[in-house]
Amino acid sequence: MNFQNLKSIEEYKFFIDVAFRKANEKASIIRGSKNLKGTRIEKSKKMELLKIDVIREEISTRLLGILKTFPSLEQLPEFYNELIKCTLDYPVLKKSLGALNWANKKVVEMHRKYLIKIKKCMDMNKINDYRREYYGRISSIMRQIKDALKYLETARKTMRNYPAIKTGTRTIAIAGFPNVGKTTLLMRLTGSKPDIQPYAFTTKGINVGYIKGKQKLQLLDTPGTLNRFDKMNNIEKVAFLALKLLAEKIIYVFDLTEPYPLEKQVELYKRVNEMKKPVIIYLSKTDILDKEDVNEFKKEFKAKTLEEIKSIL
Repeated sequence: MNFQNLKSIEEYKFFIDVAFRKANEKASIIRGSKNLKGTRIEKSKKMELLKIDVIREEISTRLLGILKTFPSLEQLPEFYNELIKCTLDYPVLKKSLGALNWANKKVVEMHRKYLIKIKKCMDMNKINDYRREYYGRISSIMRQIKDALKYLETARKTMRNYPAIKTGTRTIAIAGFPNVGKTTLLMRLTGSKPDIQPYAFTTKGINVGYIKGKQKLQLLDTPGTLNRFDKMNNIEKVAFLALKLLAEKIIYVFDLTEPYPLEKQVELYKRVNEMKKPVIIYLSKTDILDKEDVNEFKKEFKAKTLEEIKSIL
């Protein structure tokens, strides 16, 4: 999924101002055209009908454009659906999208209603009254969705920073405390610099790398310490959801130089194991460790070397 293409959403007055201005501009062009023929009232009706057409098209196009660029919540992969639920107000998001759909239907309905009224009318003053009524109705419809537009802009800013993870690709997650060598392992396994996916909620990011073979394999460097879900920050929630919903296997990285106490690393390893997924253990920074300590650890935890992990994947 790629949410970076979501475009900014203006406030409701913007939609009204642009639509009314374009309607007047189109009418001015037609007014000065030699193709505008007929009696005074026929010309007036043509002008007002044109304005109504332009306003309907302008507002409908913009509203439908927003609805089309936002993903269908019911059709999103489970990972992104859960991500939305823990970073946004899901019911308000659905209600806001529904409000735009309602507004579009009402704009189309008003267009059809006043089109008929003006076509049948033969009174100049009444035609002008209908036009003012139509403008007022359209303004009222857009005013009723002002909060929905504001919330969708808030949601857009959040969603634009979701990591671009390919949910349909076989995925291996690399877990462990920060600064234990997860990104280095990712680089060694993929043979290239990983794609660092920025995530605005913290200064950290999701690192994504790929192994190309008969079947593409996606590797995720997942930050976080797996506290209780309600105590996690948003980047930790992303990591948890990736481990739970995307990973078919997990590589857990230990660092015996202990940037974090070993007992804490073991505790985290046990929490990872609770996910009931195959876990491969890797020991980082072995070149600066005592060989005896390395061998003892590998024997106890059945840790794998880089080459062994490559063959397993």
